[in-house]
Amino acid sequence: MTNPAGDNGAGTPAGSEEATPASTPAGTNSSDGATASEAFNSKAWLQHYTPWTQHTIDLDDPAENPAGFTIPEVFWHAVDTIGERNAYSFFGKVTTYEEYGHQVAIASQGLKKLGVQRGDHVAIVLPNCPQALIAFYAVLNVGAVPILHNPLYTAAELNHPFNDHAAKVGFFWDKVSDVAEHLRLDSPLDTVIAVTLPDEMPAPLRYALKLPIPKIKAMKDKLTGPAPAALSWKRFMSSGGNGKQSWREGVINKKIEPSDPALILYTSGTTGKPKGAVLTHRNLIANLRQGQAWVKGLGTGPKPEVMLAALPIFHAYGLTMNITLAPMIGGEIQLLPAPEMPLVMRVMKKNMPSWMPGVPALYQNIMKEAEKRGMSISGIRNSFSGASALPAETVREWESSTGGNIVEGYGLTETSPIIAGNPMGKGREGYIGVPFPSTEIRVANPDNPAETMPDGEAGELVVRGPQVFKGYLNRPDATADAFYEDWFRTGDMAVMESDGYLKIVSRIKEMIITGGFNVYPAEVEEVLCEHPSIEQASVVGVQRKDGSETVAAAVVLANGAVIDADDFRDFAKKRLTAYKVPKVFHAFQELPADQLGKVRRREVQELVAEKEQA
Repeated sequence: MTNPAGDNGAGTPAGSEEATPASTPAGTNSSDGATASEAFNSKAWLQHYTPWTQHTIDLDDPAENPAGFTIPEVFWHAVDTIGERNAYSFFGKVTTYEEYGHQVAIASQGLKKLGVQRGDHVAIVLPNCPQALIAFYAVLNVGAVPILHNPLYTAAELNHPFNDHAAKVGFFWDKVSDVAEHLRLDSPLDTVIAVTLPDEMPAPLRYALKLPIPKIKAMKDKLTGPAPAALSWKRFMSSGGNGKQSWREGVINKKIEPSDPALILYTSGTTGKPKGAVLTHRNLIANLRQGQAWVKGLGTGPKPEVMLAALPIFHAYGLTMNITLAPMIGGEIQLLPAPEMPLVMRVMKKNMPSWMPGVPALYQNIMKEAEKRGMSISGIRNSFSGASALPAETVREWESSTGGNIVEGYGLTETSPIIAGNPMGKGREGYIGVPFPSTEIRVANPDNPAETMPDGEAGELVVRGPQVFKGYLNRPDATADAFYEDWFRTGDMAVMESDGYLKIVSRIKEMIITGGFNVYPAEVEEVLCEHPSIEQASVVGVQRKDGSETVAAAVVLANGAVIDADDFRDFAKKRLTAYKVPKVFHAFQELPADQLGKVRRREVQELVAEKEQA
């Protein structure tokens, strides 16, 4: 099996470290190289760096990268040096780094038996579970490229990505085997490996799930389902033998280079099909090193970091902040298949995490649940919030409850993901912080990205740095559109203050963020308009108190139709993941539009907000 897109799979690698620099500095407003932004000219943000944060990260010096230059090298370095340390826990079952490495080696051999080779694409469609971690590192260990997908996506949502990346082998949660079988019929997918979550649970819990008690049966039904046409995980692993042949392949395989693709994650826009963002080993290592520089003493304390993995690993944020970071710092991952409060509380009560990435809604729910139970959450030293705006009240309450720090950051899938963050211990309310080490950020004129806006004036946030992606899979056109010279265009409107702090003021890309997940209006609108009672639909976000948004739909009904929100939701759920389905529907005689008939979404948002407040 070969990568049908070629060696890099991304078309033109604009914005990569190999890109040819322009003859004059990009983003300059004058012949002497200066811009209209004094903050950018002087790199004013550096004054806010903490004493332990270096300004630049050297990704080429072996002395500064003792764990290695690729994700497999970092993993095997952890296995070699801290093998006896706990790597992860799942429902109380603990696995050491040595055991972790052994499982990855066996899975690597299993993949080879299936014919997976360097450069091949392998899909992973799993919730947070040990098998997902093992599969991820095994795919990388043989030089192949993992593509992570949300396991709750429907076959319709996954059809385009699977035909785009053309993976022939996929790891699927057995609970969604019907989706896998649909994809096997409609895409190049050939081999489906079904993962059963209870297989990695402690023996007493596995036995308990067999009891014929309605409550327990309901729990089992949430965790697992039949997958008769798939290759089971157990059979797959048994084909790998003892794994010794690939025990150190991640280190000795010289074919894996830092510039090679390490990961593909699909992201979308307001129009068009989802695009596969190709992230290299160098991109991912860069963001790990930047994160280490940002958080004081991360992984260097007297005890290993305990890392709560409530964020999904199929999201760049959850993957980087837990799964790839853990081997780099020797941390123990507390794996949660879903961020449900009973699970979170059970894990935290047994072993309080010291490191907790999350989203505002998660922090608020934890505090609410802990207060209800009379449970202390002190001991969480560092928390990093992303995906939506972090309310000041949440910061105050969380730091008071934990005794630790919580700061807000900003990033995108295309940037591995983080490009800016508030310095630890001195976050500024309402701001996403300052650029990460070795990262440059400008606020550009969205109509002329060569021009930099003066300090305090809004423009499009553009970025360049070693964490910026290679390009979109099979989409040189989209890759070219995403860059101005070597600057990646985020699509977000921002302001840079005179001291270098950044604030997001609006989005050019009309994306909705709900519970930390991205919802793209056009995708939802397309589904809604297929309903016979809906003539036109415009989907917008309504701001919540926690900083995220509720998905709302403004619809124009067909002649004689009446609004039936339950029916509309049921219809949408057949094509869309639950979090994308509008929570509320409002009917209008017509939707505001320009002379060309394009709906003015911001005006729709105002109309919906008025109805919500009425």
